[in-house]
Amino acid sequence: MAFPKSALLVLLTLFISSFSHAQNVEGDYILGSGDEIKITVFGQEDLTVETRLSNNGVIRYPFLGDIRLVGKSVNQVELLIDQGLRGDYLVDPSVSVTVIEYRPFFINGEVSKPGGYPYQPGLTVEKAAALAGGYTERAAKSSVLIRRNITGTETSIESATSEIVMPGDIITVQQRFF
Repeated sequence: MAFPKSALLVLLTLFISSFSHAQNVEGDYILGSGDEIKITVFGQEDLTVETRLSNNGVIRYPFLGDIRLVGKSVNQVELLIDQGLRGDYLVDPSVSVTVIEYRPFFINGEVSKPGGYPYQPGLTVEKAAALAGGYTERAAKSSVLIRRNITGTETSIESATSEIVMPGDIITVQQRFF
C-alpha cells in the first residue's frame, strides 16, 4: 500500500517534533539521587564519567573536583562543566550529559505488587499500576495520590490515572468504599 506524499510528510514532521520534544524534556529534567548519568566531553575520553548520583548528589569530576548535581537540570550540568573546563583546560569544550537510567518511582496501596520500579519516560499512573501487577479489586482508580519532590519541597497531588509519573514519585492507590 503506497502512502500519499503529504501523509508521509505529516508523519515525518510528527516524528521530528516528538524527538525534539523528548530531547528538550531530558534537558529540562532535574537530576536526583538514584539517577545514573554519563558526562561526555567530545574528543576528551579521559573526561568521560559514568556515575549513579548518591543521596548527597556530589560527584568528583576531573579538573573540577567535587560538584553538586542533585537539583540541577541536565542543561545546567552541561553549562556548569563547560564553564569549569573552558579556558584553563580546554578552548571550546563540547559537553553532553545523558541520563542512562532514571531513579525509580514507587507505587503502593491497592496494586497487586507494590514496590519500586524503574522509571520510563511517558509513564502514566495507569501504566505504573500495570507494572505493579494491576489494580486490586478494592482499588479506587479515581483516587490516586502522588507525592512528588518539586525543587526540594514535597508536594502531594491528587491525580487521575492519566497523570504523568516522574522519577522518584511515590504513588498511592487508595481503597474504594463500597
